[in-house]
Amino acid sequence: MKKYFITHRTVYCYSSDVALCHNEARLLPRETSWQLCHPSRLTIRPRPALSVERRDFFGNRVLYFAIQDIHQELEVTVATGVRVLDARPFTASSPSPPWEQALAALREDPDPEIIEARQFALDSPFVVATPAFREYAAPSFPLGRPLLEAMADLNRRIHQEFTYDPHFTTVATPLNQVLTEQRGVCQDFAHLAMACLRAWGLAARYVSGYLETLPPPGQPRLIGADASHAWLAVYVPGVGWAEFDPTNDCMPGEQHITLAWGREYGDVAPLKGVMTGGGSHSLEVSVDVAPQPAEETESGSA
Repeated sequence: MKKYFITHRTVYCYSSDVALCHNEARLLPRETSWQLCHPSRLTIRPRPALSVERRDFFGNRVLYFAIQDIHQELEVTVATGVRVLDARPFTASSPSPPWEQALAALREDPDPEIIEARQFALDSPFVVATPAFREYAAPSFPLGRPLLEAMADLNRRIHQEFTYDPHFTTVATPLNQVLTEQRGVCQDFAHLAMACLRAWGLAARYVSGYLETLPPPGQPRLIGADASHAWLAVYVPGVGWAEFDPTNDCMPGEQHITLAWGREYGDVAPLKGVMTGGGSHSLEVSVDVAPQPAEETESGSA
């Protein structure tokens, strides 16, 4: 089991006054069978006139807040203690049915859990499964290959054949361009793998979170130098969701902290909203994923 204290700070600076804003924040980690969360300490400046927590359609924790004071800067900071267990539902050696059998069950089985998973086999605004993605994934999906083995091969190919380039894409970059240029970031690679799976009729969901990053040997950790991360999960009918991280060619483990999941990035954006005024803006985001001894994790959470 690994223990972390996570601090995620977001600052928007506006060129003119904002008179009113309504926001949704998906910055509160969700409880899972392999992840335990301590209460979060949340700071919003200016202070909201109203704030309410709810669960969205996918079960993620969402904080709605409204600010009615005139302001030119919005700062949202969330600090949370998290314990990540080493007992994930799947490992690289877990058995799974052939992908064709999984596909047939996903289409025909009346089990409520499988019916719920079908929505993740459909197109979504950022992930449209064109024939190009099916063609790219084809070498990983020969007839009779176990689903997890096929996904592990696709995961490896994306890691080997695509270049991590934080300057190449934005949230608005078409996924077809990522496939053509073979460049992008973790969000793009997760969307790419999902498009490949959905092109074959399989269910895949997007997972947002954090990844513990280790400094070079002999170098100190830089506070706030970590970043948000993204990976995906494929549904194995009747068994559950198996997670894969194509950016790092692995199945997530103790170093991966889960924040939220949905059909794609648009469902789990950390902070979004509407406002009156503001003009142009600049954005600053800092993330710190700090490993903690048990006693420090507990004393650091509120």
